[in-house]
Amino acid sequence: MGKITGFLEIPRELPPRRPVEERLKDWRELEGKLPEEKLRAQGARCMDCGIPFCHQGCPLGNIIPDWNDLVYRGRWREAIQRLHSTNNFPEFTGRVCPAPCEEACVLNINNDPVTIKQIEKQIVDHAWHEGWVAPAPPPCRTGKRVAVVGSGPAGLACAQQLARAGHAVTVFERADRIGGLLRYGIPDFKLEKHLIDRRMEQMRAEGVTFVTRANVGVDLPTAQLRREFDALCLAGGATQPRDLAILGRELDGIHFAMDFLPQQNRLVAGDAVPDPISARGKRVIILGGGDTGSDCLGTSNRQGAISVHQFELLPRPPDQRTAEMPWPQWPMIFRTSSSHEEGVVRDFSINTQRFSGENGRVRKLHAVHLEWQRGDDGRVRMVEIRGSEFEMDCDLVLLALGFLGPERRGPIDDLGLKLDERGNVQVDRAYGTSEPGVFACGDLRRGQSLVVWAIWEGREAARGVDAFLMGETRIPSSPMP
Repeated sequence: MGKITGFLEIPRELPPRRPVEERLKDWRELEGKLPEEKLRAQGARCMDCGIPFCHQGCPLGNIIPDWNDLVYRGRWREAIQRLHSTNNFPEFTGRVCPAPCEEACVLNINNDPVTIKQIEKQIVDHAWHEGWVAPAPPPCRTGKRVAVVGSGPAGLACAQQLARAGHAVTVFERADRIGGLLRYGIPDFKLEKHLIDRRMEQMRAEGVTFVTRANVGVDLPTAQLRREFDALCLAGGATQPRDLAILGRELDGIHFAMDFLPQQNRLVAGDAVPDPISARGKRVIILGGGDTGSDCLGTSNRQGAISVHQFELLPRPPDQRTAEMPWPQWPMIFRTSSSHEEGVVRDFSINTQRFSGENGRVRKLHAVHLEWQRGDDGRVRMVEIRGSEFEMDCDLVLLALGFLGPERRGPIDDLGLKLDERGNVQVDRAYGTSEPGVFACGDLRRGQSLVVWAIWEGREAARGVDAFLMGETRIPSSPMP
């Protein structure tokens, strides 16, 4: 496996990022790549660990040790074949996945983990450059028609798997372009959109039809899809944002993150956006410390914000694993993203109490510091620290507080689908909903999650759809993480 002593001899190395002062001037990808010789050396660090816990860490069950070894040996074409066997879109995950596989790497117990994410990204980029990524149309058609609603990573993965199984697949997207949050949500400096476009061309050649500006259940009746297609798979995501019901919320200048981020995606694409939400020349406060908040941060700095503060309700995570987060579990530790490197003031255990403003626009945020205490019942509760109240001037407040689940309006209400206790669509083991012939996957089924989970869900839902249509399925199963 790789070089037997590689992990003892070779340190972990990642490519440099473009300098902050340079990358803040554009929207291009900021990560570089390692020269081939250095990347092969990184592949050599993969240990002959016996039980590769990276499999458990990866929701897709990627066969990571195999393609690490293949890269080390310079067998690139075999490496992309192995990578594509479990992952339809490694150029997406290689850029935006937080790499739980690396946290689960055996080498990570007492050393730096293998650079799995970087190796994955460069395998697929190399394959595209060499022309090895080609359409894989089915040898024959089944005559069955499937509608996939939603064109995010779950919907795209489901559609591609079903098309390769011989079904006629149509993907319906309510936006004007395909990609879901990959297109309108993730900033271009993390994922340039030409990466989506070339996958769409591959999928078109495999028989997938894309229909945009089609809001199913609103301007395109759900009943029409049920009549015209043999099966329906819902992959619409968890798009209901969590709001902040406090005094002053109605003031202008307070926006959901997902009202702010897509506008910049459109501007980068060359679209005209009337009166866009902009951070230029403004004092910005971001509420929420997750990936979406980080994306708002990187976008605000590129737009020319005067200052950016990011507040998180929860306490600052520890710098290293604790007994409550043992290896190989994903550790909730303090992390610094590329956007944080570009300039921000971060603070934790902050509870926003109200907003105030002038002439209908927000001008101040009023908040208090918190202390988190564990009660006799073992539960942790937040307690406001007396006398710690403060106010901060602001011109733009971005709410990046997570999502509450899928929108009910549309297919969910039209079909009367059963929901689970969290408000997500309930499915059986084959991803079938309470309505026969209707399936669901991705964030709409599991709640807000990662791109890598969405792809896995789409692949597994495709197996359920295929078995429903054909009595059995030959679509390969992804290993259960």
